[in-house]
Amino acid sequence: MMSKYNKALAIAAALVVSGAAHAQSAGSNVVSAGWLRVMPTGKADPLSVDSINVGGSSLPGPGVVPGTGAVMKDADTLGLSFEHYFTDNIGVELVAGIPPTHDVHGSGSLSTFGKLGSVKQWSPALLVKYHFFDAKTKFRPYVGLGLNYTWYTDETVTNQKFVQGFAHGTGMTASASSSWNPVFNIGANYALTENWFLGFSVSYLPVSTTATFRTTGVPVAPGVTGETVAHTKLAVNPVVTFLTVSYKF
Repeated sequence: MMSKYNKALAIAAALVVSGAAHAQSAGSNVVSAGWLRVMPTGKADPLSVDSINVGGSSLPGPGVVPGTGAVMKDADTLGLSFEHYFTDNIGVELVAGIPPTHDVHGSGSLSTFGKLGSVKQWSPALLVKYHFFDAKTKFRPYVGLGLNYTWYTDETVTNQKFVQGFAHGTGMTASASSSWNPVFNIGANYALTENWFLGFSVSYLPVSTTATFRTTGVPVAPGVTGETVAHTKLAVNPVVTFLTVSYKF
């Protein structure tokens, strides 16, 4: 029969093996997928009309339109990430996913128009993360710092009442500038089995963009129409939450 001493050694060995099985340690690779929620917290500056183009000539615009503004609404999407552990505590993670589509609503004097249009946001990020505690610990919080590149596509103005009533035109196109931004990140992982984990993180990105609008069919004289060019700076500044299921290999 096994002595009490041998039993104690066997139990200790089992615990060590069990703990090691959960380790996200040096050399580990982790792929994750889950619910990514992007919540913009900023707003746009008042709209500024830059110029009116008529027959190839450009006339000065009226300048800032007081009281105008816009906000981007929250959006949900599928997030994906890949992290490599260079040490037991330090990993580098690439975060991407399906780009979310944000509705853009008027604010201030433009709030009566409601939804003005929408835009698709692309914002992959590269993070360096420090994981606390020992690699065998099942619950491991972390902090991260990284770099993000954000750009926009499918910028559309769909509210014809806004185009005709405020912009006084027959059509409008929009574009938004891209930017490099820092990423501040905190989160935690919890080991379910040897290879499967649950995770949750919160990130903040100080992102802003300059949106440019071109309105066509603007009446400038009897029988004469032109094109106006306007812009606004939009502080997006999203808080991003990421709920994940991860697999280690």
